[in-house]
Amino acid sequence: MALHRFLVVAFSVATAFIGPCAWAQATPAGNATVDVGAWLTRIHEAASLRNYQGTQVFMAGGTMSSSRIAHYCDGSHEYERVDMLDGQMRRVYRHNDIVYTLWPQKQLAIVEQQEALPPFPALLQSAEGRVADHYELRSQGVDRIAGYDAQVFLLRPRDTYRFAQRLWSEKATGLLLRADVIGPRDEVLESSSFSEVAIGVRPQVDTVVQPMKRLEGYRIVRAAVAPTQLEAEGWKLAQPLAGFRQISCVKRPLDFVPENNGGTPVEVLQTIYSDGLTHVSVFIEPFDPKRHQRAMHTAVGATHTLMRRQGDWWVTVVGDVPTSTLKLFAAALERQRK
Repeated sequence: MALHRFLVVAFSVATAFIGPCAWAQATPAGNATVDVGAWLTRIHEAASLRNYQGTQVFMAGGTMSSSRIAHYCDGSHEYERVDMLDGQMRRVYRHNDIVYTLWPQKQLAIVEQQEALPPFPALLQSAEGRVADHYELRSQGVDRIAGYDAQVFLLRPRDTYRFAQRLWSEKATGLLLRADVIGPRDEVLESSSFSEVAIGVRPQVDTVVQPMKRLEGYRIVRAAVAPTQLEAEGWKLAQPLAGFRQISCVKRPLDFVPENNGGTPVEVLQTIYSDGLTHVSVFIEPFDPKRHQRAMHTAVGATHTLMRRQGDWWVTVVGDVPTSTLKLFAAALERQRK
C-alpha cells in the first residue's frame, strides 16, 4: 500500500475543486482558515507538472521503508520512476497511465493501465466541493523539510469517518514535501516525507522509457483490468457513506505476483470510493475455504483492512480510514437477486 501513497496524496488532495487559482495571494499566517480549493489545486499542479527527484521515506506501524522517486513532465506527457530501496528489489516505471512494475530477482514484469484514479479533469468534476464539506483546511505556519521552506496545512475532518492529514507544501512551487495521517488523539499514524529532493531538475525521460522497452529475459504479465459496474456484477451499496462516491469499478487480478511464478492470479471485483482526499477499496471474490480461514481486521499505520465472509463470497475492505468506517461499508454491501 505504501509504494505510491505519497504521490497519490499529492494527486488526490488537489483534484477536488474547480475554480480560479488564487494561490498567488499572500499566504495566511498562524492558524487562519484558508481557501481549500486554491491550495490543493496548487499541490496537484506541482506534483503533475514539475520536474523533481529525491528520496521518499515512509513510516507506519513502527516500520520504515524508502524509495527513490523521479518525476518528469514535458508539457504533454508525464514520466515517473520509483526504485524501492528496501526489501525485495522492485522498480516502477510510468508513462502517463501505463505502469510497468519490474521484479528483477524474479525476472517478472507486470504491465497495467492505471485506472484506479481517473485523470485530473474527471476526478475534479466528480469530487467538486466534497473536501470542503467534510474537511476544514487550516494554515499552521511555516516549517522546513528537506532543505526547503514549506507552508504547513492541517485538513481536519468534520466527522469520525475519516482521519486528519497534515501537509507540507513547498512555498515557491507548491510541491508536497511531507504528508502525515493524524489519528483521533492527534497521533501520527503514518508519515511520507522527502528526506532529500531536487526541484526543477533537467528531465531524463530515457531513464524511464528505455527500461520499459528493454525486457529481454523477463516474463511479462499484462494485467487484464476490465471496467464494469457494481450493479452489473450483482451487488449494490445500500447506504453510501457521507461524502464518499464511487470513482472506479473493475475486475482485476488480486495479486500480480503469485508465490510461484507459474501461478494464476485470482480475479476479483474491485470498487473504489473517494471523498476527494482519501480512498476506500472494496474487493469481492468467491469464498475459498483454503485461502479464507477466518474473518479479521488489521491496521498498519493509517491503513485498516477488514476481511469477512458474506454468503458464498469473501469481502475485503481497505482504506486509510478508521475501522468503524470500513464496517459501515461492509454492512452496506448487499448481494442482489438476479
